[in-house]
Amino acid sequence: MRRYITGLIASCLLVVANAQKMEDVFIQMPNELIVQLEEAWRKDLVDLYKSGKPAVLENSMLGKSVLKKLTDDYLLLQSTERSMVELRLLPLVNNTRIICMIQTIFGPVADSRVSFYSSEWQPLPVDGIFTPVNEKWFWKEDAVQTAFEFLSCSDLFLVKYSLSDEKETLTAEYMTPHYLDDENQQIVKPLLKSDPKTYEWKSGRFE
Repeated sequence: MRRYITGLIASCLLVVANAQKMEDVFIQMPNELIVQLEEAWRKDLVDLYKSGKPAVLENSMLGKSVLKKLTDDYLLLQSTERSMVELRLLPLVNNTRIICMIQTIFGPVADSRVSFYSSEWQPLPVDGIFTPVNEKWFWKEDAVQTAFEFLSCSDLFLVKYSLSDEKETLTAEYMTPHYLDDENQQIVKPLLKSDPKTYEWKSGRFE
């Protein structure tokens, strides 16, 4: 089934062998995906970054947008004072690549949304590419029952996803405990695993 989904995605990617660089992908990004920055402003940010100047512009929400990192296949943008966008180009098959996009809102605790697109910004189904982390994963095995009893009064499940600027990896950090007061954070801290969950890009999906 996984091979079928990967093949289906690949067949939908109408790209040439010379894949676009991240700066092209960012500039051509649909305006509705980043309403704070029109295409011309995104181009200005790229030009500023490449010139070595501070890549900062006032956005349409009367705040500041900052291009913090740009490589051939990775981008980190502080889109507003309380939101971040990460983009990464990931290899698929036959010289095709897809875009992984992470949008993170800090409100005040970080929470992220992960989505995928073709290099032409056509939405791709998440199924077959990525399985969101389960809340149980973050708790030590002998503490799962205690943890769920402790959080049973809350329907929050907050996760911050991050892309590496050097490797084809995706990291998931459990943010729900940070929503608790200091006293309760100290109660749950010993019940949590010390490391975040890390996915690696293999055979056209994050595993």
